Amino acid sequence: MKVLIVDDNKIARSTLVQLAGQLNYITLCGDYDNALSAYNHLQQEPVDLLLLDIEMPGITGIELTRNLGKNAPLIVFITSKKEYAVEAYDLNVVDYIVKPILPSRFLQAMERAKEVLETKNDQLRIDRDDILFIRDANLVRRINKADILFIEAMGDYVKIHTPQKYFAVHSTLKKMEDRLSAPGFIKVHRSYIVAVDKIDQLKDGTIIIGDKSIPVSDAYRALLNNRLNII
Repeated sequence: MKVLIVDDNKIARSTLVQLAGQLNYITLCGDYDNALSAYNHLQQEPVDLLLLDIEMPGITGIELTRNLGKNAPLIVFITSKKEYAVEAYDLNVVDYIVKPILPSRFLQAMERAKEVLETKNDQLRIDRDDILFIRDANLVRRINKADILFIEAMGDYVKIHTPQKYFAVHSTLKKMEDRLSAPGFIKVHRSYIVAVDKIDQLKDGTIIIGDKSIPVSDAYRALLNNRLNII
């Protein structure tokens, strides 16, 4: 895992260099005391993980993250203040470490980053038509589309129901419909998408999947009947 360290505090930066050097799966690609130098480095040599301070002169860590956009590597924020946590996680960072940096806490963050990176690499090797990657708490998790029973809209979130459990994801039903893009799913209500092959019964305008009842709205009834090819 290729790592770049950015922190304007010399002691904190030295601590990170020392801790990173003790893990055999980390290759340290450099360390900088400012975000602009890190930005220039990343344009020439991408890395897997950025260990990034937030409060720095000039460009802050959060500003750097926003400027990198979709090209950003995995990021672990390391800062002396807790109040940036909400904004940081909105940027989908892997972890958020509050100084002073404890070796055990650093190891936990690196193991988490390693797991996320391995999952991302899996994504490149697996047909994306068969899987979804979702953010579950602080992890990126893979879900096989074949395991999905139905998806339910809940305000700013959707619940992805599988036989074992459901996953709450910050998304919209429309985005989920676009991401599924598979013939095995159909929207049956403004708040529900179901897996066609998981339908057990259709009764009185209601779909039964296992012990769950899902309403079918009039607007989608004809389309559903056509897809089920009812005899």
